[in-house]
Amino acid sequence: MHRTARVALRVTPGQRRRCFGLLRSAGDVWACVLEVNAWRRRRHDAPLVGYQQLCRELAASGPGTFAELDCAGARSVLRRFSDAWFAAAKRRSAGDVSARFPRRRRGLVPVRWYHGTFALDGLRVRIPTAKGSAPLWVRLAREVPYPVEQVRSVTLLCEGGRLFLDVTAEVPVAVYPPGEQPDPARVAGVDLGIVHPYAVAGPDGEGLLVSGRAIRAEHRMHLADTKARRRAVARRAPKPGEKGSRRWRKYRRRARLVEGRHRRRVRQAQHEAARGVVSWAVRERVGVLHVGDPRGVLDIAAGRRHNLRLRQWQIGRLLQVLTDKATLAGITVRLVDERGTSSTCPACRRRVPKPRGRTLSCPHCAFSGHRDLVAAAIIATRIPGGGSTTPAAVVLPEVVTHRRAGRHLPGAGRSRRDPRRPAHDRAARGSVGPRRPAPPPGGESLAPKARIHNTHRKPGER
Repeated sequence: MHRTARVALRVTPGQRRRCFGLLRSAGDVWACVLEVNAWRRRRHDAPLVGYQQLCRELAASGPGTFAELDCAGARSVLRRFSDAWFAAAKRRSAGDVSARFPRRRRGLVPVRWYHGTFALDGLRVRIPTAKGSAPLWVRLAREVPYPVEQVRSVTLLCEGGRLFLDVTAEVPVAVYPPGEQPDPARVAGVDLGIVHPYAVAGPDGEGLLVSGRAIRAEHRMHLADTKARRRAVARRAPKPGEKGSRRWRKYRRRARLVEGRHRRRVRQAQHEAARGVVSWAVRERVGVLHVGDPRGVLDIAAGRRHNLRLRQWQIGRLLQVLTDKATLAGITVRLVDERGTSSTCPACRRRVPKPRGRTLSCPHCAFSGHRDLVAAAIIATRIPGGGSTTPAAVVLPEVVTHRRAGRHLPGAGRSRRDPRRPAHDRAARGSVGPRRPAPPPGGESLAPKARIHNTHRKPGER
């Protein structure tokens, strides 16, 4: 199985300039392919989208066409374009009219080099360059988490103005001692959500709740900070067609850095949540995970506020991260239909109004339980591809394990206070203020005496 780890680069100004030159050259390759296909489209010719056809065009252009970008790096861009084109064609043939072919230019395009073209030596990596160019060695911010012999490719990319290297390695599936490996007969249900990214119901009355409130708070605070920055610089924004000033470029660079940091924080929290689910499943010897697929709600227009919450949910990434980690642990993941699981009573099988909180209460049979865990227990009984659910087979969790994702996020520690917010002010309304000692045994409070401001005056009173 292949796994990818993202490692930041520590580069000098000269190395940074050369790395961004490689990414811009890759963007030139992408633009050339778009231009060639535009010419052919105007002549009513078949487009050049096959990988071998594009490689022949690249060979005909000759060496040194794209500055320091070597042939292997340019071919990786052609492979990316070909895959994107055929993926769009497959979706359109399946009836998805919203699928679009790749026709947009890109300034910076990631470049990938496969095994045998690069060199990895501890914290140093030699990035291939064109013939006649000086060798390009860069330093990594941390060690690669895989052995050197397992590394299969490296990808140079830019995110939020920072350079990263995606290291892909071939990692074997985990091996367990006899009697401790996951049992395919033990099935657990997984319900995806926003408040709880993963709610799991096991086969023996065991449950797991992974809290995602820190991730939701990070999204909200990032949105509030972005709005505040935009309001602050609205008057300095250049007019349409006007060249931006140096101050505006610095603001844009800072915005990109903050956006990249936000994405990295959320991504790490998602990995922590998925790792907690897989670790719990390994301890419980769960061999199969039935995951409810809620991606159908993305097609429902629910207003701009709720649509933003759904986009920030990142359902596809949660599914992909959980599938990768479960496969590496030897656990099978199956997607099932999750429709109606959060609004169905597991006892009487009747529809229940959706509660405002996390507790589901049935008005017909007086059943009460955690809404996400009830949904996970029903999902565990679902059959991939459809099928009926047996009411007697629903096993509700009796012992629930709680975990929290995103402990590295601001305000997710013991203080539960985001450092981006202003400090506590004793005069501020709603502020908890500093802690005071406990009252003495006599019962008299140590708090200062309250001052009563009576602004009401009687008639004739000054």
